[in-house]
Amino acid sequence: YEYFNAVLINERDEDGNFVDLGKEFLLLPNDHFNNLPVNITLSDVQVPTNVYNKDPEIVNGIYWSESLNKVFVDNFDRDPSLIWQYFGSAKGFFRQYPGIKWEPDENGVIAFDCRNRKWYIQAATSPKDVVILVDVSGSMKGLRLTIAKQTVSSILDTLGDDDFFNIIAYNEEIQYVEPCLNGTLVQADRNNKEHFREHLDKLSAKGIGMLDIALNEAFDLLNEFNHTGEGSICSQAIMLIADGAVDTYDTIFAKYNWPDRKVRIFTYLIGREAAFADNMKWMACANKGFFTQISTLADVQENVMAYLHVLSRPKVIDQEHDIVWTEAYVDSTLANDQGLVLMTTVAMPVFSKENETRSKGVLLGVVGTDVPVKELLKAIPKYKLGIHGYAFAITNNGYILTHPELRPLLRNAMVNRKTGKFSMEVKKTVDKGKRVLVMTNDYYYTDIKGTPFSLGVVLSRGHGKYFFRGNVTVEEGLHDLDHHDVSLADEWTYCNTDLHPEHRHLTQLNAIKKYLRGKEPLLECDKELIQEVLFDAVVSAPLEAYWTSLALNKSEDFLTSEDRESIYNADHFPLWYRRAAEQIPGSFVYSIPFST
Repeated sequence: YEYFNAVLINERDEDGNFVDLGKEFLLLPNDHFNNLPVNITLSDVQVPTNVYNKDPEIVNGIYWSESLNKVFVDNFDRDPSLIWQYFGSAKGFFRQYPGIKWEPDENGVIAFDCRNRKWYIQAATSPKDVVILVDVSGSMKGLRLTIAKQTVSSILDTLGDDDFFNIIAYNEEIQYVEPCLNGTLVQADRNNKEHFREHLDKLSAKGIGMLDIALNEAFDLLNEFNHTGEGSICSQAIMLIADGAVDTYDTIFAKYNWPDRKVRIFTYLIGREAAFADNMKWMACANKGFFTQISTLADVQENVMAYLHVLSRPKVIDQEHDIVWTEAYVDSTLANDQGLVLMTTVAMPVFSKENETRSKGVLLGVVGTDVPVKELLKAIPKYKLGIHGYAFAITNNGYILTHPELRPLLRNAMVNRKTGKFSMEVKKTVDKGKRVLVMTNDYYYTDIKGTPFSLGVVLSRGHGKYFFRGNVTVEEGLHDLDHHDVSLADEWTYCNTDLHPEHRHLTQLNAIKKYLRGKEPLLECDKELIQEVLFDAVVSAPLEAYWTSLALNKSEDFLTSEDRESIYNADHFPLWYRRAAEQIPGSFVYSIPFST
C-alpha cells in the first residue's frame, strides 16, 4: 500500500523517477490558504522522524484513515471558512487536509509529533496533577542520568496548561528540582516548563537511592494539593524514573492508594539491565499505571507517549466525546499583509465503537480543525463598542482569545467561568495616559448562544450612556448607498453571508442592497446597523459635490494607495478616526506623512 507522504511527495531520485512514498501530488496556490500550494481534493500524511514510515501499524492506520478524505472535502464544501482539518493518530502519523508539502529543517529533520501538541493532549486526556520522581543515586551516573533528564523533558512536553506538576530528585534525601516551589504543584504552562528544564540540567548522581522517602513525599504532596482545590481536580499520577527498585513498597501503596487506586503510577526503567524490572513493573500494574524500559536516547519519546494511552482509557470506555478548545496561538503559515493570524484549535478524541476496542479503552487518535479567532469575533457587534472598546471570546476552560493589540493586557489573566471575574486585577495605561482600561470595573461577561464560548467586553468609562440614531427611509438610503464613491468595511458583518452557499460570493454592500430590496429572504442581517449605515449614507451624500468642486481647483490627490492601511478593518477603527474622535469639537487633527 502506497500513501502520499507529506515530506516525500513530488520528490525524484537521480534517475528522475519518483522516490518511494513520493508519488506525484498536484499542488496549486490557493488564496484561502495564503496562496500556499495545496491540494483541496486530497489529504497527505506526515510521519515523525523517529517513527518508521513503513511500520505495519503506521501503514494500516494510514490505510483506514484514508476515508477521512471525503469527510474533509465535504466539510470544506459545506463551510468554506474552514482552514486546516486533521487527524493525529495515537501511533504518531498526522493526516492533514488540504494536502501540503512539508519541508525539513536545516538538519534534515521534521521534529513535529502531533501527540505532543496541546490540542492532542487536551482532547486525549483529562487534566492531571503529576509528581515526577527522578533517581539521582550513584548508579545513575553517565548516560543513564542523561536519558533520565531527557525522559523528564519529554514528559513535560506532554503536559498542557490544564495540568499541574512538580519534579522531585531523590537519593538518601529528597530535593525539589526548584527549591522555591517545594510542597506545591505549578501550572504546566510554557514558562514554568522551561524554568524547570533549566534546573534539571543541574542534577548530578551520587549516593544511595531511597525510593520509599520519595514515594511518601509524592503521595503527601498530591493529597495536600488536592485538598486546596487549586489543581486539575481530576486525574493524579506519579511518574517514577529510575534504574531499578529493590522493593515493591506495597506498604506505602496500602497506606496511601489502595483500594481506590486514585493515583496512577507510571514507571520508566532506565538502562539495559532487567534485574529490577519486575519490581518496577509490579508497582505500575498494581496502581493502574504502565511500565516501560528506556535503554537509549532514541527510545525516549515513543516510550513516554505510552502513558497517554493509559490516561485516555476512561474517556474511551465511557465513550466521552469531549470537545476541547485550545488557547489562542499564532499560525505563521497563514500570515498575510495584515500580519500574523491568531488561531484556536477545536479537537475531540477518536475511538472505535467495536466492543473489543471499547472494553480495552484503545484511543485511535484525535481529530481537529483550526479556527481563526476573527471568525469567533464575528459574533460581536463591533459598532456598539465605540472607538476604545474591545471584545474577546473566552473558551470553556478560561482561555482568553483576542486580537494581538489587547493580548498584552490579558497575558496572565484567566477567567473564572462561575463568577465571570478575572482571577487577577489587570490594569494598563495605553496611548500615553489617554486611555485607561480597568478590567475589574469595565468588564462585562455573557455566554455566546450555541457555542462553548463566553463573550467578554471592555468599554471606556461612560460609553453607551448616550447614542444617536437617525431616521431615513429605505428608498433614501438605497439611493445614496448606490453611489460609486461609497464603500463598506467588508470585514464588518452587516449581513451573514456564510450561512447559505448562494450568498458566499456577495460583498457586504451587495448583501445589504439585496436584503433591503427583499430579493434574498434567507439573508440574516443586523437591522440596527443597516439603519445607521443608511442614515450615514444620506447625511454624507452632499459631501461628494463639495469635494468635487475642491478637486477642480486643486492638483493634489485626496487618497493615495499608501492610505489603504488606514481603512476600517475587523479589529478597530482606523487611527485617523480615533485621533480625531479624541479631540474637542471644532478642532482639527493633521497627519503629516514623515516620508515627504
